[in-house]
Amino acid sequence: MKISPIGGCQETLCIKVPKVYDWVTRQADIFRTFNRQTGLDELDFECTNGFTPEADPCLILNGGNGNSTLGINCDNLNVECIITDAFGNPVDPEADNGIICKEITDPRNRESFEFTLNGETVTLQKVKVLKKGFFRIQVSNGNGVVCISAPQSFATVEKFYLCAPRGTTLQCHITDFQCEAVLCCRDDGTFEQVDVSINMCQNIQMEAIVKLEITADFCQPRQEIPFECPPLQVPPQCPEVFPGS
Repeated sequence: MKISPIGGCQETLCIKVPKVYDWVTRQADIFRTFNRQTGLDELDFECTNGFTPEADPCLILNGGNGNSTLGINCDNLNVECIITDAFGNPVDPEADNGIICKEITDPRNRESFEFTLNGETVTLQKVKVLKKGFFRIQVSNGNGVVCISAPQSFATVEKFYLCAPRGTTLQCHITDFQCEAVLCCRDDGTFEQVDVSINMCQNIQMEAIVKLEITADFCQPRQEIPFECPPLQVPPQCPEVFPGS
């Protein structure tokens, strides 16, 4: 339904809006490996059966007793990678501040470089962007015993060449986030290693607040669709039994 503007005519308006100076997308990949006793100490697992600290999820969840002949096994336990804050509380990695994403270059003094694009010389600025967060590794065997690690940090710094003149600020949004972990146990049923793979898509924008003059119509709310309460539904009478004759 078309809505007529208040006053019935257009006006010249001055509005304040964020202007996008540049916008790119890129996938970031982060890998971490925790090996043998050093990695096990770093992960610092706690298990629901009370085997803490320095709990070994391979021994506890596989029931290893030093006589196993399974060899290196990475398939028989359920392993999850959970994104958390620094205190180990789960967070949504795609929510604001779920993953820290910020510029670490001085926005007042970004270095400029010249590039040739489509036969023309353009000047772009180098912007360094930090992504960092935390994760925990949770391992279970389907029998009600769960081992979960202490929070572990991850971080990566990337360079972007963007139209980022002085006065613009970085806007970073994380999308399509995945964290996967694989646990491998040794042939004696003890911990071998955990491999963690983190993949995220990032929208990187350079923005600045600007004031624009536009010609536009004022708008007003639409007419609300009327709502009427339906009549009360009275259950049918039972004339055969009530009221009695």
